[in-house]
Amino acid sequence: MISKESIQTLFKAQLDQIKDAKLAEKVVEAWLLGCEQGGWKTIEDLEKMPFTLITDTKGINFIEHTIAVTEGAIGLAKAQLQSYKEMPYKIDMDRLIAGGILHDVGKLLEIEKVDQVYQKSRNGNCIRHPISGTVLAAQVGIPQEILNIIACHSKEGDGRPKVIEAVLVHQADFALFDPLTLLKENKLIL
Repeated sequence: MISKESIQTLFKAQLDQIKDAKLAEKVVEAWLLGCEQGGWKTIEDLEKMPFTLITDTKGINFIEHTIAVTEGAIGLAKAQLQSYKEMPYKIDMDRLIAGGILHDVGKLLEIEKVDQVYQKSRNGNCIRHPISGTVLAAQVGIPQEILNIIACHSKEGDGRPKVIEAVLVHQADFALFDPLTLLKENKLIL
C-alpha cells in the first residue's frame, strides 16, 4: 500500500518549498487518492512506470518526469524573477510547485500495469489525464488556480485562459517531452 509518508518522501524536495502546509498536504492527498483509485500498490511500480505511452521514454519514469517538470517550471519562474527589472505579472511559487507536482496526477488513472506491462487503462481511453487529474485534485479541495494548471498543461489548454503558472508548467513539460519525440522520429540533431 502506498502511504502518505512514501508520497512525502518521493516529492520531499519540492513539497518542502511549498510555504502553505495545508496546500502541501492537499497535494499529497491528491496523489494518494490517485494511487487508490488507479489501483497502485507500490512506489516501485510508480518508479518503473513510463511517464508517457506516446513515445519511448528511454527509461525516464513517471516520478522522475514529475520532479523534472516541477523543477523546470521553478527554473523558468526564477529566471524571470531574477532577470526582469519589473515583473509584468506575479508568479505564485506555492501554486507553481503544487501544479508541477500535480500536473500528471491523472496518469495514475490513465495508465495501468497488467502482467508487468504498462498500458492505457479503460479510464485512460475514456478520459485524458489533464481532465482526470483535475477531478482528482478537486476532490481533495485543491484551489481552482491549481486546477487550471492541471487542466491546461497539455493540449486541452490550447486557447484557454490560464494562470501564469500553467504556462510555466506547460513549457517545462514539453521541454522534457518534445526531445524524446524528436529522438524517436530521428529529428533530434545530436
